[in-house]
Amino acid sequence: MSFFKKNSTILVLILSIICYFFFAYFLERTQFYIVSFLWIALFIGFYLLLKNKNSSFNTLIIVAILFRCIFIFATPNLSQDFYRFIWDGRMLLNGFNPYLSLPESFMQLNLQPIAEASTLYDGMGKLNGSHYTNYPPLNQLCFFIAALFASKSIFGSIIVLRVLIIGADIGILYFGKKLLERLNLPIRNIFWYLLNPFIIIEMTGNLHFEPVMLFFLVWALYKLHQQQCVFAAILIACSVSVKLIPLLFLPLFFQWFIYKDNKGIAIKSYEGQKKLLLSKSSLLKLVKLSLFYIIILTITTLLFLPFYTPELIGNYSSSVSLWFRDFEFNASFYYIFREIGYLFSGYNEISFIGRTTPILTVLFLLYLTFFRRNKTFIQLITAMLFGLCFYYFTATTVHPWYLATPLILCVFTNYKFPVIWSLVIILAYQAYANNPWEENLWFVFIEYLIVFSFFIYEILNQLKMKKF
Repeated sequence: MSFFKKNSTILVLILSIICYFFFAYFLERTQFYIVSFLWIALFIGFYLLLKNKNSSFNTLIIVAILFRCIFIFATPNLSQDFYRFIWDGRMLLNGFNPYLSLPESFMQLNLQPIAEASTLYDGMGKLNGSHYTNYPPLNQLCFFIAALFASKSIFGSIIVLRVLIIGADIGILYFGKKLLERLNLPIRNIFWYLLNPFIIIEMTGNLHFEPVMLFFLVWALYKLHQQQCVFAAILIACSVSVKLIPLLFLPLFFQWFIYKDNKGIAIKSYEGQKKLLLSKSSLLKLVKLSLFYIIILTITTLLFLPFYTPELIGNYSSSVSLWFRDFEFNASFYYIFREIGYLFSGYNEISFIGRTTPILTVLFLLYLTFFRRNKTFIQLITAMLFGLCFYYFTATTVHPWYLATPLILCVFTNYKFPVIWSLVIILAYQAYANNPWEENLWFVFIEYLIVFSFFIYEILNQLKMKKF
């Protein structure tokens, strides 16, 4: 027993390496029960490593990087999106605008605009290949870099893309640690993200580019806390130009800019806030906030500018709108709304529901902006977490990799329900055990029952502690 206690960390590390290696090189997503077993085993190891106080901060960094390096030579096995990434990058390298053409169009004409075009098209699938790309400019830059270094090798492109994602995670570690120190939170909190098997498998393993977006976002939050608002705005624009999700957070910065003094300290009293709104300084703060928004939107627009043609807006809008009116996967409240639609109209009301839920999200964000206290930085990030999760709870489509953003946000708050969600999200992959894929809504129900139960528990706990 004493030997086990002394060597438990090494044992957990070895078993985790074996599980990750098996996950990377020997699994297919159709093997749902094996995938789930390894997933749960890795989460147990993750928890034991994180809770072992004998493991130093630097040791955990080495372990996190080691786990990622296991995937370096692996082909993603839970997602096929990387084929489209490589396609877009090679299109750019060959002088094509990826926003203006469909892979399907080239295949129908028996054209090979890039190396390995047929293989890439078959890999991405007809559904992906029949829609315009929806990846913003800086994401396209990452794809271009992969094409630049490996223009004729899918395997080489995978390695380049993976190195970029690992580099982004190291950046998140660097600035996340600094932000945790400024917020007087435990720096080991960053490992809720960095060591999380969900992040390692879905991001490093399956090449989803949320870490690049989150790198810019965490860096921006760090700079914003330092009162470097112009630099923060530029970084947020970069984050938006990787994935559009940070646009949801823009209204929430209102109170952070308006209800704080010149040193960035929140003005807590109602009278203090009232005086501030009546003072000249409030006008200056509104100007500063407006400038913050203008910089974000201007830089984002400028980054799209090299790709601009009259068709760009229409193509990009039609691609993005598909996620609201055509696709449905791993949803929660949407499936309830869908059943109500069946009850009253007899058919799927996804088009109407898909247009309505974004409006509800905007209304909820406005509520958080003006009626919830977001004056301290932790309150601000908590509002970002709640706003994003509201959007996901009402969305028609919630792919597993979407959870990377709430997971990193929760690191800087008192809430950890996204960690639980990152564990049970594996239930969503049950759909791929069927050929063709088909969701079993009982698995979806169990997933969200666990998530909502823990979420409500944490809210009630925070209410008791008067920190909500």
